[in-house]
Amino acid sequence: MSSIVRPTPAQMTRRIVVLATAVFAIVIGQAQILMGWGQSPAEFAADSDETLRVAGYAFSIWGLIYLGLLVYAVRQALPQTGESLLIHRFGWPSVAAFLGIGWWIVAAAFDWEAATVVLIFASLAVLLVTLLINAGAIRALGRTERDRWMVVWPLALLAGWLTVAAPVNLLTVVTGNEVLPAALSPTAWAMLAIVIVALVALVVTLKIRTLAYALPIAWGLLGVFVAEQERNATLGYFALAAGVAVLIGAVVLTFRLRPGVERATD
Repeated sequence: MSSIVRPTPAQMTRRIVVLATAVFAIVIGQAQILMGWGQSPAEFAADSDETLRVAGYAFSIWGLIYLGLLVYAVRQALPQTGESLLIHRFGWPSVAAFLGIGWWIVAAAFDWEAATVVLIFASLAVLLVTLLINAGAIRALGRTERDRWMVVWPLALLAGWLTVAAPVNLLTVVTGNEVLPAALSPTAWAMLAIVIVALVALVVTLKIRTLAYALPIAWGLLGVFVAEQERNATLGYFALAAGVAVLIGAVVLTFRLRPGVERATD
């Protein structure tokens, strides 16, 4: 599906912006760690995580995500890379997402709680909407096409992890500010969040038939299981069951359903 059409000057400008914002998102995170200004993302996540927490090791997935984002951004910045449909359609949405996750680091460092919620949900929304709008084009990709591995996979991995991180972020903020609604117990709210995350994982995978979105979600739910085993075993095992269901369901949806004959015209 990769096009041999060379990018126009306007398209190359967009690609350079994609590269610049990807570098920004990666560098700002490393700068915060190395320079130590404000609190780290791990410290922010650990603050008021009494309702739902994820084991710290799970956040190591950012290394893989950042690598994927570099591959995505550097490849399309090369002038010999054709202007394919998916490079075109994901360009500006990816810019918005990269800016969002980069500024989230700043907001978390300075404990701007409301801003972290807005930024993480906005970054997730812009990627999810773009994935779903282009589901037909994604399904039409051959297994070996570069756009599958260098456009869809990096951005779907990011979207998948944000699908777990966004509700955890929200629950952390509302718990810390003591505004978690009393209609349900904290454990029930956490379970509801896990159910929603699992359902979104399966629905999106059904649409795009790609494992990349579901894998970080299953990884994140495993991280919840590890973190909650001692404190709230019921919640921990609930997260484990959800993670296994997401993983098995995603494999079945991706490989067992016949994709049919797709056309990249949507």
